[in-house]
Amino acid sequence: MTLPRPLPGDLAHPFSPRGLADPYPAYRWLRANDPVHFDVTSRMWLLTRHADCVLALRDPRFSAALGQRERVRQDDLPPSMLTTDPPEHQRLRSPGALLMGPAAVRGLAGGIADEVDALLAGLAGRAEIDATADIGEPFATGVLACLFGLPPADLPAFADLARRTSVNLDPLAGPQAASAGRTAMGELTAFLDARADRAAAIAGAASGDVPASPFGRLAADGRLSRAEMLGIASLAVVGGWKPLAEMVGNALHRLLPRPEAVEIVRGDGEAAVLAVDELLRLESPIPFTVRVTTQAVTLDGGTIPAGSRVLALISAANRDPDVFDRPDDLVVTRSPNPHLAFGAGTHLCLGAPLVRHAGAALLRGLLTGYPGLHAVGSPPVWSRSLVPRRLERFTLAP
Repeated sequence: MTLPRPLPGDLAHPFSPRGLADPYPAYRWLRANDPVHFDVTSRMWLLTRHADCVLALRDPRFSAALGQRERVRQDDLPPSMLTTDPPEHQRLRSPGALLMGPAAVRGLAGGIADEVDALLAGLAGRAEIDATADIGEPFATGVLACLFGLPPADLPAFADLARRTSVNLDPLAGPQAASAGRTAMGELTAFLDARADRAAAIAGAASGDVPASPFGRLAADGRLSRAEMLGIASLAVVGGWKPLAEMVGNALHRLLPRPEAVEIVRGDGEAAVLAVDELLRLESPIPFTVRVTTQAVTLDGGTIPAGSRVLALISAANRDPDVFDRPDDLVVTRSPNPHLAFGAGTHLCLGAPLVRHAGAALLRGLLTGYPGLHAVGSPPVWSRSLVPRRLERFTLAP
């Protein structure tokens, strides 16, 4: 192995407090000068080129299951698509599509539209709005409530569990946070378990006054054990609630200062979907994914030994100038847009159709219902958390 090249002294390490606020200068330098970089701080290999990240996400020599075992926390995550490699991954993914596949999302379209309308009505008369607390989190709760068929009485408890389990997104969470996340995960699993049988019964009925939820169809499917079914359902909450909630602020932060982009999104539903992809490309809530090599892998830039921990830096790959024209600019109609915010290969995020549909519906609703929406107060601050990438505060006025 060649000696690692240190970052120039004027560049902040992307995982340092200053680097978390703006990791992109370091990513640009690494992509141009050391794209297969051994980071002595984390003892991980950092991949920053789009082609290398795609390979890490698609090639079976990069194990997702082993990558999950490299988390700082010592307990195992529930059995799910996230924690397995093929062929076990495919066995879980097929029934998992009942929960978040395209057909499930089409069935939720009316419910999501109602959530947007209710959220917009709740913002009426407000002088100031917090992008995450007042828009992102209530919206994420409402969308996932549609997914699970939850009644209004369940929403406060569900939102609390979703918020507390979000620490499980961070593979580098410390012992105290990991312990809290473990407790919350057990509570979430019990919450879903207590509602699964009724949801399955509704899904299995020939007709009924209460429509079947995607969760009910998953619970009634029978191809999975109870633990596997609940693992997939829990993953949908952990992997969906916080990223969807934080995507709203990240997106508005990029979109609102660009009136021409706002007009495009406001006026065209298809353009709004394209805009969601572009906004996720620029500011992905999940900035990297972890893999472990099962054998040595040689790339154009270096050889990664077997058994190495690898970070495919999604946020760096999404701004690779070899793939994206004007990579640092917001181009809301960019198409094609081969960004990696949803991953790639067999582990492509099953929730991608839901995020695209719900995100586009919310952005169009906000920009149409509140055409004067704008940022106020102090400039937003990026959180020092690694995952998800999010704004600490972002205040809006209608």
